[in-house]
Amino acid sequence: MADPGMRRVVITGLGAVSPVGIGADVFAAAIRAGEVGTTPIESFDASAFPRRKAGQVLDFEPSDHLKRLDPARWGRSGLLAAAAARLAVADAGIGEGELDAARAGAIMGTTSGESAVVQDLAAQWVAGGLDTIDGELAGQTPASRIASAVSTELRLTGETQTIPTACSASNYALGYAFDLVRSGEAEVMLAGGADAVNRLTHAGFYALGAMAEDVPRPFAADRSGIVTGEGGAVLVLETYEHATARGARIYAEILGYAANCDASHMVHPDATSIAACIRAAHEAAGVEPSQIDYICAHGTGTPTNDATEVAAARAVFGERIPPISSIKSMLGHTMGAASGFGAIACCKALEQDFLPPTANVTDADPELGEGVDCVPGSGRAARLGIVQNHGFAFGGNNVITILGRVS
Repeated sequence: MADPGMRRVVITGLGAVSPVGIGADVFAAAIRAGEVGTTPIESFDASAFPRRKAGQVLDFEPSDHLKRLDPARWGRSGLLAAAAARLAVADAGIGEGELDAARAGAIMGTTSGESAVVQDLAAQWVAGGLDTIDGELAGQTPASRIASAVSTELRLTGETQTIPTACSASNYALGYAFDLVRSGEAEVMLAGGADAVNRLTHAGFYALGAMAEDVPRPFAADRSGIVTGEGGAVLVLETYEHATARGARIYAEILGYAANCDASHMVHPDATSIAACIRAAHEAAGVEPSQIDYICAHGTGTPTNDATEVAAARAVFGERIPPISSIKSMLGHTMGAASGFGAIACCKALEQDFLPPTANVTDADPELGEGVDCVPGSGRAARLGIVQNHGFAFGGNNVITILGRVS
């Protein structure tokens, strides 16, 4: 059960720099409509790959959003994170002076760090040898710079950390930031994640045989894999008391979270471990399975992930599985930002009374069993009270966050 001595933590700001739009309202409208943001790759020459689509933020111009960072001195992942953070604090209506007084910091998740920078360095090395590598560009490679970009842009002096736990990293970041706020170490924290489309990630998933033939179709019988994606997703967390004292709009309360590890297979998810993580998250949040109204699934679109995720949900919920959908059907797999985008979708679903859909799907795969409502096609009106956000990663890293409506 949640510790009654701990403070309540709420989400008051959302920042999305995504393949379906920039800004939380634009993002939510696109998600609700089931718009698909995967397009032919433009950020690198993908002509040698049989599969050449990704979820890219094609209209992202860093200087349109950033006030302090020089885009030439920061990698794309950091710029995506910093821009999303700027949007999030604007959405929260909180000024830099308030952030400083609240000991605010930034916890950001990532899968590949500054992968686009590494891609450019590799190209320099191949073309001209090791001596031709740009030293200033090499200085942009540390993954730690993703969180540093956020704090530098907003002059945050609180804890600043990048969590590199791959595709569950944003949920890890949310959980850690939640702990910092509820324990009193900070009044406000920014949390989320960022990754950039790059050749290495694209090649890796293709080599694993995990890449979709055209578009991602999570939960569909003909699903064939993922489409890689990119973006920055940032949420503003603060104590309930701090938020209400300044008259902030509250999207949701973070009721609790849980994390565990399969400790088994590097890439194959484990239903028993995921089910244990769900149960632990419910216990931490003080909720029962019957109270969960919606699951924002990890939902990669690979045959194994979706079957395992549904099996884990069935082990916890029995025959009553809540509606379970995947926004990766629209964004592609945004790696370290994925569960951050999931949390933003959950907040908007609570605010606007809808179920986010699974695009590109007409019906769920019958092999998944009865009662799987993946909200096919486009969003559906629904009054939600408590929602569950999944994040799973290679290495068996599972994190579940539970969000609830604040009345």
